[in-house]
Amino acid sequence: MTSDDLIDQFLDAAWVEQGLSENTLSAYRSDLRIFALWLKGKSMLDVDNGLLSLFLASRYQAGIGSRSSARILSSLRRFYGHYIRESQITVDPTALISSPHIGRPLPISLSEHDVELLLDAPEVTNVLGYRDKTMLEMLYATGLRVSELVNLKFEQVSFRQGVVRITGKGNKERLVPVGEEAMSWLEGYRDQARKTILGERQCDYLFVTNRGDGMTRQAFWYIIKRHAKTAEINKTLSPHTLRHAFATHLLNHGADLRVVQLLLGHADLSTTQIYTHIARERLKELHSKYHPRG
Repeated sequence: MTSDDLIDQFLDAAWVEQGLSENTLSAYRSDLRIFALWLKGKSMLDVDNGLLSLFLASRYQAGIGSRSSARILSSLRRFYGHYIRESQITVDPTALISSPHIGRPLPISLSEHDVELLLDAPEVTNVLGYRDKTMLEMLYATGLRVSELVNLKFEQVSFRQGVVRITGKGNKERLVPVGEEAMSWLEGYRDQARKTILGERQCDYLFVTNRGDGMTRQAFWYIIKRHAKTAEINKTLSPHTLRHAFATHLLNHGADLRVVQLLLGHADLSTTQIYTHIARERLKELHSKYHPRG
């Protein structure tokens, strides 16, 4: 069985047994293929601890960051764990290998002023700008992942109750309130801009392109960067920038950490706690700037 066959078999099992998203499966495939290519035709099931250590050492010598290597090692642990359970191998080559030590960087979050600049950047007098404005308002109001936003369908939105129903990672459902400002833009988009963009065409997705279909994550990421440039926001942004801002600003204004956890759809509270560090750093910055003895 070739490496590609082994990877496909593992990914099929991961999708069936764990319900992993397409994005997660794609990341696993990418990581595993890097290792398979490095093996140069050697079977991925004929690997020992020493060979795997050589692979990781070669990445270190090539100057590849520890975060990337840690992610690949995590993918390999899952891969070999699967074939241990399937009794196709008896020894897990990842068992005695420690993950590279990586610090946990604070996600970059925009200030409330920067968010206002970004939200005001789209030109709402044209239908595509109105759509962009609505999507940005929705991201900041709900803290959705970009993939969750672009995959929203009409039946997931309750315009009467002002909430969206999201199926997140691990197929877990959550209800997220939208807020009056974002809901006002969403209703305007529904009643005017969306109909103009689609014309006579039909599409299940809430946010559509001028081709009449749903938008991709990559396309919306390009839109975010374009509007950030217009707003003259010079920070390094990520597709999750408004999600980070949503969480940070909630905590800055006194929201309970567990409420933020539920809104973000985090399975573990420790994942949400990173935002308390951002809020704390912001407080330090304000104290230093404005206190006479800061």
